[in-house]
Amino acid sequence: MATFMSLAEAVSSNLFDGDTAAFEGFTHLIPHAAAHEAIRQGRRDLTLVRMTPDIVYDQMIGMGMARKLVFSYAGNPGVGLLRRLRDAVENGWPHPVEIEEHSHAAMANAYEAGAAGLPCAVFRGYKGASLARVNPNIRSVTCPFTGEELAAVPSIRPDVTFIHAQKANRRGDVLIEGIIGIQKEAVLAARRAVVTVEEVVEDFAGVHPNACVLPHWTVKAIAVVPGGAHPSYAHGYYARDNRSYLEWDAIAADREAFTAWMKQNVLDKDADVFAGRVAALRAAR
Repeated sequence: MATFMSLAEAVSSNLFDGDTAAFEGFTHLIPHAAAHEAIRQGRRDLTLVRMTPDIVYDQMIGMGMARKLVFSYAGNPGVGLLRRLRDAVENGWPHPVEIEEHSHAAMANAYEAGAAGLPCAVFRGYKGASLARVNPNIRSVTCPFTGEELAAVPSIRPDVTFIHAQKANRRGDVLIEGIIGIQKEAVLAARRAVVTVEEVVEDFAGVHPNACVLPHWTVKAIAVVPGGAHPSYAHGYYARDNRSYLEWDAIAADREAFTAWMKQNVLDKDADVFAGRVAALRAAR
């Protein structure tokens, strides 16, 4: 059942060293505030899972939080590679990171299998692809009914999933509007789910029929963090901060610049910084 608490409390009571953790969001509603709080709390030895790791995972990896990354496509969207991830894989800085790469289809099916309580996902995929040569968790099974050879991957069952959403009502139901991505399945697959939201409302009036509502019993903790998705966007609340993504490439390219930026903008800040950044974005529009 969902409990409202501060972001610091939500992270400290649900994310532990050694956990498998998913910080999910697709294009928008990426839970940057939750990830930054995890960085401030110094979590270590995590297996980080995400369909499309971008700069927030670059930051977590660069801060030495990750032991392993399970993912499909990693990059700074619209800009290029993730330099802290690359440095960890190629040079072991700040320490080596194991990688398990999949296709988008495999990750989506693996989350769905996890949400259904299944041990693996079976789907049509990887035909003609070579990822199975470097990822032993990509296997094949034969359909007992048709004889067709199908791809199989382990289900994803995070210890904890973090997402950002637009609204929660006072009972703890959560509303996601706009691009849904894999957030619903990531929450349902997890043993614990933490949601940061822009605001709390009495009810979800005027909701678009394509919206997603997560019932309160699927969520462990809710923290109200306006601007918690910045620099990604929150549909209906604020736009994507494209400048931040462009600037990140140069920041992440240098270890000293990265370390200084993280100290100034994450370690020495708290969740209120997100609200300030979003206020500035809104004023500039």
